[in-house]
Amino acid sequence: MTLRDRFWETVPLGKMNDAEWEALCDGCGKCCLNKIEDEDSGEVFLTRVACRLLDDETCQCGQYETRKSIVPECIVLRPSTIDKHLYWMPKTCAYRLLHLGQPLPEWHPLKTGDPQSVHDAGVSVQGFTVSEATVDDDDWESHIIEEPQ
Repeated sequence: MTLRDRFWETVPLGKMNDAEWEALCDGCGKCCLNKIEDEDSGEVFLTRVACRLLDDETCQCGQYETRKSIVPECIVLRPSTIDKHLYWMPKTCAYRLLHLGQPLPEWHPLKTGDPQSVHDAGVSVQGFTVSEATVDDDDWESHIIEEPQ
């Protein structure tokens, strides 16, 4: 499948082909960070504790095609499920932005043509995560961070 020219500006999320849908991901890795939700307020806190499949240097999933079978709680985002997951999605996420009718940021790889631009802009988690395999669940609170924007 091919990408239509500037498809993100004209094609609704639900009408994108698989290649276009996948190309929306900026590669920031923020969706792979574990979150803590306050049961009383519903507020979601981002931690630097990453899914065990996240490669800290590339910000890519090490087992993308089979991730759901390895990490059953991994969310496979689709146009039909965005509303359900909007509350925890990164503020800079292209899926979230387009769903809310907002433009992609200038550093987005679709605009720059360079997958490194998300890292150069400082909005990725490159180089500052810790694997969930090395942090006890009870210690996640000590790893709460502000979202890189």
